[in-house]
Amino acid sequence: MYGFEALTFNIHGGYLEAIVRGHRSGLLTVADYNNLCQCETLDDIKMHLSATEYGPYLQNEPSPLHTTIIVEKCTLKLVDEYKHMLCQATEPLSTFLEYITYGHMIDNVVLIVTGTLHERDVQELLEKCHPLGMFDSIATLAVAQNMRELYRLVLVDTPLAPYFSECITSEDLDDMNIEIMRNTLYKAYLEDFYKFCQKLGGATAEIMSDLLAFEADRRAVNITINSIGTELTRDDRRKLYSNFGLLYPYGHEELAVCEDIDQVRAVMEKYPPYQSIFAKMSYGESQMLDKAFYEEEVKRLCLAFEQQFHYAVFFAYMRLREQEIRNLMWISECVAQNQKSRIHDSVVYMF
Repeated sequence: MYGFEALTFNIHGGYLEAIVRGHRSGLLTVADYNNLCQCETLDDIKMHLSATEYGPYLQNEPSPLHTTIIVEKCTLKLVDEYKHMLCQATEPLSTFLEYITYGHMIDNVVLIVTGTLHERDVQELLEKCHPLGMFDSIATLAVAQNMRELYRLVLVDTPLAPYFSECITSEDLDDMNIEIMRNTLYKAYLEDFYKFCQKLGGATAEIMSDLLAFEADRRAVNITINSIGTELTRDDRRKLYSNFGLLYPYGHEELAVCEDIDQVRAVMEKYPPYQSIFAKMSYGESQMLDKAFYEEEVKRLCLAFEQQFHYAVFFAYMRLREQEIRNLMWISECVAQNQKSRIHDSVVYMF
């Protein structure tokens, strides 16, 4: 079907593909979520999770528990699994696995720069950073006053350095500039990852193209909705869209001129894969959009496991596990705040 990957893939990738498929079988099922939704306290959640793969990570936590502890320990499990796979990987899989963490690096950079702007304590900000996106010089981000300093002092030695070429300006950092920086970095990162996957070829290129195109399209929609009513011009908006995906290029031209959510909806309904997402929403509403996109993403990620001999399963597993942690955070928050009626609002079921 794709040439001869099946002949040679297992020499270097077979063991790790087996590992990641084993990890996937440990993801929470609908039955697990139904049990978690019945919980009355965070200790009940801990008790239910003790029968899952999260058990060893939560077993020594004393009461009373906090949502942050549950999320932190579940994330620690993901990080341990990722580090194990990275240690065992050879090229080009090791580079592919590193690409997966660059998104977290961008989020961490933005978190620290924004926090510093609002005079938050650096140590407190570092604790909130995602462990997969940490790098050596991250603490020194706080000293930068503008994009150029940020690049010269800190980021020039990180994997994000090539992505900064498009957003180095001498303008001072403010909330608007930081958001533009985040989206410009993400655009460069997604395009770079897309090119890398195309270079790998075969099933990896085919499946990752679909997953990354979906991510690029979702970001284009979010950028459009979030920039409605701001001083961001149409040209600025267009520059933040990735140069690939189902919406590229004609959908981007239409999104760039949208003035409200219903115009965005009209554009997206021209594309069959996205019709079902917008069909779930009533007119003028965007609250449920995130959940609808997450559900569509989970569906596509699960399909990645239907084929063998490709690297997309590693990307899919990491994303599914991150979605699972978001689900657990939402359920824990609802239980902690006694808002159980809202539990089903944001839980995205996987299997």
